[in-house]
Amino acid sequence: MNTVIFRTIAPYLAALMLIFSVFVLLRGHNEPGGGFIAGLIGASAIAIYGIATGVNEVRRAIVFHPLALAGFGLFLSALSGFFSLFVNEPFLTGLWGSINLPDGTELALSTPMMFDIGVYFVVLGVLSSVALALEEDGSAN
Repeated sequence: MNTVIFRTIAPYLAALMLIFSVFVLLRGHNEPGGGFIAGLIGASAIAIYGIATGVNEVRRAIVFHPLALAGFGLFLSALSGFFSLFVNEPFLTGLWGSINLPDGTELALSTPMMFDIGVYFVVLGVLSSVALALEEDGSAN
């Protein structure tokens, strides 16, 4: 399924899917969605791009190795649990706060969102790594 139409539209479709995955990630804390499903959407985008352009092009485009993204996500998710220990709460207790930015706006922060972002990177990294490995094996035959 490597037609001219598919090769032409795949980069745009992958970019749109990655943007949508970030939307689902950020929306998912209060509504359906979140880190896991957003990571699935992002990994699907990378797989589509890989099918259309090849594994080497994808590896150049994503800059970091997919398993490095997964490791960063695991670190971020684990780190989000330790913040609660500093305020004498059980591990992974949700904490909320805000930072006042210089332009007068207030940026809301929470440890559950940090955990969701970590899950996003774990799912994105692991599934992208699997998809790229399968694509490499498939192109060798």
